[in-house]
Parts: sequence; structure tokens; C-alpha cells
Amino acid sequence: MICWTDSLEIAISLEESHPSINPKTINFVDLRQLVMSLDDFEEGNSQCGERVLEAIQMAWIEENE
Repeated sequence: MICWTDSLEIAISLEESHPSINPKTINFVDLRQLVMSLDDFEEGNSQCGERVLEAIQMAWIEENE
């Protein structure tokens, strides 16, 4: 089970499942949808804020490089 605070695990899953998406240009609305659609993700929208999405995006950028 992955939660919003598992930014590195989320980033790795996003990189594996969406390698064609550039994490530097994705908006937070789309990023939230991608995270919530991950198979192992089991948390709702309530814990997701801008800081959480920013941490996920930064981790994904690092995984992408």
C-alpha cells in the first residue's frame, strides 16, 4: 500500500508506469490523477496538498534523470 507521504515509492511507480511523461511539465491536477490511479495506491484525496504533490514531482524528476 502506498500513501501520499511515500513520495519516492510513488515517483518510482510513476516512472515505471508512465515513462513518456515529463515530470517537469506535468500540472498538479494531472499528477494527482496519475498517483490515485496507481495500483498500490490506497489513500483518498484528503491528504493531498500542494506540498505533497511538489515532493512527489521533485522525486519523480530525480528518478527521471
